[in-house]
Amino acid sequence: MSVNPSYIVSARKYRPATFQSVVGQKHITSTLQNAIASNQLAQAFLFCGPRGVGKTTCARILAKTINCTNITEDTEACNECVSCTSFNSGASLNIIELDAASNNSVEDMRELIKQINVPPMNGKYKVYIIDEVHMLSQAAFNAFLKTLEEPPAYVKFILATTEKHKILPTILSRCQIFDFRRITVKDISDHLEYICNQENIQFEKDALDIIAEKADGGLRDALSMFDLMVSFTNGNLTYKEVVESLNILDYDYFFRFVDHMLQTDIPSALMLFDEVLSKGFQGDIFIDGLSNHLRNLLVGKDAKTIGLLNVSDNIKKRYFDQCARTPMLFLLRSLDFANTSAMEYKGAGNKRLCVELMLMKMCNIMNKIAPKPQQTIPSVQQPAQPIQPTAEKKTP
Repeated sequence: MSVNPSYIVSARKYRPATFQSVVGQKHITSTLQNAIASNQLAQAFLFCGPRGVGKTTCARILAKTINCTNITEDTEACNECVSCTSFNSGASLNIIELDAASNNSVEDMRELIKQINVPPMNGKYKVYIIDEVHMLSQAAFNAFLKTLEEPPAYVKFILATTEKHKILPTILSRCQIFDFRRITVKDISDHLEYICNQENIQFEKDALDIIAEKADGGLRDALSMFDLMVSFTNGNLTYKEVVESLNILDYDYFFRFVDHMLQTDIPSALMLFDEVLSKGFQGDIFIDGLSNHLRNLLVGKDAKTIGLLNVSDNIKKRYFDQCARTPMLFLLRSLDFANTSAMEYKGAGNKRLCVELMLMKMCNIMNKIAPKPQQTIPSVQQPAQPIQPTAEKKTP
């Protein structure tokens, strides 16, 4: 088997190198660019948010840009000066990255503090990027505190963390805090489409949307799944193959379940649930998926909450169609049944029956909201009983 040494995973190959190319964090990049343009940079930045949303990437772009000697009119690094070229080649001595997960002792922090006294070379600032800063020990935090409060003018700190609540308040008070958001399904899907076009990969838009939704707001996770799916499908991403490979319970199932419930069709709902089980999905996964589907139907009911419907445009149209046919009371009662079933499922002796009972209750809701006219059973006319002749009284 031949190995391609030039292959680079998408998360690295298409890692943003400019503020403009950062995906889904416009509120962060705009603020940083404005601070650079007005020369009002804080001494310490704290980038916090979920994994894979661009914290370390933005830290590197910020460090590169503030050291650039020929910043463009769009407040981007020029990629031509000595500082930019050394950074791009990984040889910059002014930008130091530290992983606090493996360098979290007080000795590591003291070593860093010693380096701070050395001025920058071929640049304006010496930038320290400390990733997963919440992993620092208590002693390391205390050793770092004084330096963070009064660093030399040429030093900038960029701290990144996924768990801001674990950082000491004294550290937080000395940082300019930036909260990174989960990236929307549309932004991730559009970025995957861009990569497909660059790499000449055949794709169905719905397949990219499924990958984006499965990533749960993390672009790095989406790119990892994307690479896996490209290998699995041999460069032809179809919706069917992506759903099967990622073991995802298709949206179509939940639309069909709700249709059966609206028609009070208990047998069809139970048979469809049997099909779900036969595909290897557990009952708790099904309950979570159905609850999320009902929730999406609920938020799609009102124009004010449509923005909370974080799905692709094609799926959103199907939601709107089913929303129009689904009473609000049905959704509220169904969500209540689903919530109760989710709590009871773990301790249930017969887990399948627990889910089936939930489905039967949901199917019966429409009977109570809009009961069907009862059919009158024709009365069976009883045959006339023969009149028994009464005995005549004999007169004495």
